[in-house]
Amino acid sequence: MKCTVPLNEVRRIVQTDHHDPFSILGAHIIKHGSVPAVAVRVFVPDADSAEVVERANGREEKVHPMIRVMDEGFFELVLPSRNEVFPYQVRVRRRDGDTDLFHDPYSFLPTLSDFDLYLFNAGDHHRVYEKLGAHAAVLNNIPGVRFAVWAPSAKSVTVIGSFNGWDRKRHAMRVLGSSGVWEIFIPGLREGELYKFQIKTAQGAILDKCDPYGFEMELRPSTASRINFLQEFEWSDQAWLKAREKKEQAAKPMSVYEVHLGSWARNPGEGNRWLSYRELAGKLVEYVQKRGFTHIELMPVMEHPFDGSWGYQVTGYFAPTSRFGRPQDFMYFVDYCHQHGIGVILDWVPAHFPKDTHALASFDGTHLYEHDDPRKGEHQDWGTYIFNYGRHEVRNLLISNGLYWIDRYHIDGLRIDAVASMLYLDYSRKQGEWVANRYGGRENIEAIEFLKQLNGVIHHYYPGVLTIAEESTAWPGVTNSLDHGGLGFDLKWNMGWMHDTLEYFSKDPIHRSHHHKNLTFGLLYAFTERFLLPLSHDEVVHGKRSMLDKMPGDQWQKFANLRALYSLMFAFPGKKLLFMGAELGQWLEWNHDSSLDWHLLEYDPHAGLLHCVDDLHTVYRRERSLYEVDFHYTGFEWIDFQDEGGSIISFERKSHEARERLVVICNFTPVPRSGYRIGVHDPGIYREILNSDSSYYGGGNIGNSGEIKAEQVPHHNKGYSLNLTLPPLGVLYLKKD
Repeated sequence: MKCTVPLNEVRRIVQTDHHDPFSILGAHIIKHGSVPAVAVRVFVPDADSAEVVERANGREEKVHPMIRVMDEGFFELVLPSRNEVFPYQVRVRRRDGDTDLFHDPYSFLPTLSDFDLYLFNAGDHHRVYEKLGAHAAVLNNIPGVRFAVWAPSAKSVTVIGSFNGWDRKRHAMRVLGSSGVWEIFIPGLREGELYKFQIKTAQGAILDKCDPYGFEMELRPSTASRINFLQEFEWSDQAWLKAREKKEQAAKPMSVYEVHLGSWARNPGEGNRWLSYRELAGKLVEYVQKRGFTHIELMPVMEHPFDGSWGYQVTGYFAPTSRFGRPQDFMYFVDYCHQHGIGVILDWVPAHFPKDTHALASFDGTHLYEHDDPRKGEHQDWGTYIFNYGRHEVRNLLISNGLYWIDRYHIDGLRIDAVASMLYLDYSRKQGEWVANRYGGRENIEAIEFLKQLNGVIHHYYPGVLTIAEESTAWPGVTNSLDHGGLGFDLKWNMGWMHDTLEYFSKDPIHRSHHHKNLTFGLLYAFTERFLLPLSHDEVVHGKRSMLDKMPGDQWQKFANLRALYSLMFAFPGKKLLFMGAELGQWLEWNHDSSLDWHLLEYDPHAGLLHCVDDLHTVYRRERSLYEVDFHYTGFEWIDFQDEGGSIISFERKSHEARERLVVICNFTPVPRSGYRIGVHDPGIYREILNSDSSYYGGGNIGNSGEIKAEQVPHHNKGYSLNLTLPPLGVLYLKKD
């Protein structure tokens, strides 16, 4: 019997060159001579014979042998005088003798609506991760998995996986109109199967790609996506989420412990393996609670192929890395944090992505997610591609991804990496290596609009969730509201403070008098943004030395300097962040391939440093003056910032309406100072609530015997003063009793 479709169309199916195989395969109403008929066509490459099993009420009713049209495995059945398609299955006998009965994937209608496609192409489908990718579905009472992927320039797209022998001819997809989205429903699939999208480009090249919206991926170096419906986990953090909606973080203490999960701690008894998400939940949360941190910030947990990128070169934006377990295990980690009062912030990387051929790079044979012009599309510093923020569908992927981590994993904040590289078209580029915007300027208008949209959408759906910018320039209004022309972030990393302060502390004390402005300059801009003070991982890698090793002097002075630095940070306006290991006094730079040097706590100087960090947190969380007014000048008042010769500064931190005050005095030389007078507002007894030179921390216990009385001796334009003994390389916190 002659095939009812042209043979050239059949060849396109056999060669997987057809943009809409559903128009050929499956069941169709046709004209057979002068009467209507139903034609059923299937393509099963390794089939020796095929038959259609007609179903009625779920039972086998009739069996119709099919005619082989091509030896490659194309079969057709024509049933004359039938004018309605009917439920059926296909039974094939394979060349190896096995028999297989299955529901025909080409018998189902599209699973995405026109409205879904419209929103996606417009860049406004905020939860498009529920539509693209791999998702459980029940169509015509038949369970399976629906797949969808955006590849507008592809000649054809197929789903390959462990369920079809990675054969591109088994499950060719259809493109839905002009949307560029390809789609198919595969009956009978379950969770756990591996899959990829195989794309044939317009030039005929074959590309195997992991799913840009895949919820789980294989452990590197394998690169396939894994079907996971993100079900089978019962959350227990409802009280936390409800409280988060009403929480005003600006007036709360916030101290963040920055963590790289693969190198915080390992299991030396089992080959130095990583700890799992579930193991880390118990150990890490208990540790963070004991220290007094309020949040854990995780360096990117999104799937990435290269350990040395620390997670900042992402290939699976929707997949928690499988290094430490499955997605449900990461849910357990976050849920455990919340149940124990710890917030979770994720580092998130919408600035660039790697060139790995299995991921987003040249996804459909064209520069789909990145710019085609290397002056706009390549990040020279990192050897990566820059997202094309002007493309609606690219922006949609990123915005929905940010929402996804908050929605599906209950994340409390996103710290957006490398914002400065997004804002400027000439970032790290020489003249002639960049392209100006439409107004001739260096601002990346599309990236700016993306960041504004991102912050607006997140705060609309999740008002208690924080967005934090790692932004290293003087770009104005990073934390201003969108209504006031800002970018809409909640917090900005104070990179200037970090640079100036570490520059100062790295100097030998004998030279610090010449660098006094490094301590004081930050107050000129401290209240122009809502700042977080970071001492981050970036400062302890690539030859920058560990925090302890940055400090000058002998061992005693190094530890005293580091205690003084942390004491200054906790007293300075702004929220706090400390990278893991800094609290231990690591001697070596951070190494992503090994655990922190926990054995150091066996030695008194390191244990003393940890005691100091613990007590700083205790004081910080207890004293409202240290956190309640972080972002306004009324929360800070200089006492004296002009003692350059002594390398001494003193100031007050004040709570709302100055109901509480805390006096802070810092001596950054190794010389004790007796008879050092500073002015104070009020008479009375001032208690030392923290002395970084305490012997408990490894210091010399030089101070004021725990308290000192204010004298009615005017000084520093105040009616009273304190006649103090300042410890060497020490910081005092004093509070009126």
